[in-house]
Amino acid sequence: MIIVIAYNYGTEMITMNDVIEAILARRSIRAFKEKRISDDDLKIIAKCAIHAPSARNRQLWNFTVVHNKEKISRLAGIIGKAVGADPSYNFYGPDAIIIASAPRDYTFGREDCSCAMQNIFLVAQSLGIGSVWINQLCDVSDEPEVRAALDELGVPHDNIVRGTAALGYAANDAAQIIKNEEAISFIN
Repeated sequence: MIIVIAYNYGTEMITMNDVIEAILARRSIRAFKEKRISDDDLKIIAKCAIHAPSARNRQLWNFTVVHNKEKISRLAGIIGKAVGADPSYNFYGPDAIIIASAPRDYTFGREDCSCAMQNIFLVAQSLGIGSVWINQLCDVSDEPEVRAALDELGVPHDNIVRGTAALGYAANDAAQIIKNEEAISFIN
C-alpha cells in the first residue's frame, strides 16, 4: 500500500508497512465483544511489552496479565469506588487487562512502562485486538483496598501501577480521529 503524506514544504511518498499501518489504524476501544483472546495472543502481546526500550536497559517493570473476567470486574469495582466512579465502572468490559507496574522509587518507571504500553497497543492492533489505556489505577495503587486487590493479583507489593491496558475485540468500529498535523514542525 502507498500512502501520501503532505507537508507544508511538499509531498513525500512512503510505502506502508505493517508497523506504520498498525500505528495509523489503532484507536482506543471502549466497548468490547464477549469473545475470548487466545492465550497465545496474550503471550505475544506480553512478550512484546518486555521488548520496549527502558532507561539504561534496566527493565525494572512488571506486567501482570489478568485473563479472568470475574477478577477484572472485581478490580474495576474496587478502583471505581476509590476514584468515585459510577458503580457500573468496568474498564469498558475487556476480556483481559495487562497491568504495567514499576518500583515506586524508580525514577523512570512511568516512562519505561509507557513505552511498553505502546508496544502492547500496537501488537494488539496488529492481531486484530482492540485496546484502551486505563489511567485510574495509577493514582490509587496505594489505597488499602486497591493495594490488597493488586497483591491478590500478584502485582509486586513495592510497585505502583503506571498503566493498565484493557484488551478485547472491538464491539463497534472505532471512529476515525482527526490528528493535529500542525503539531509537527520541521527545521531544516
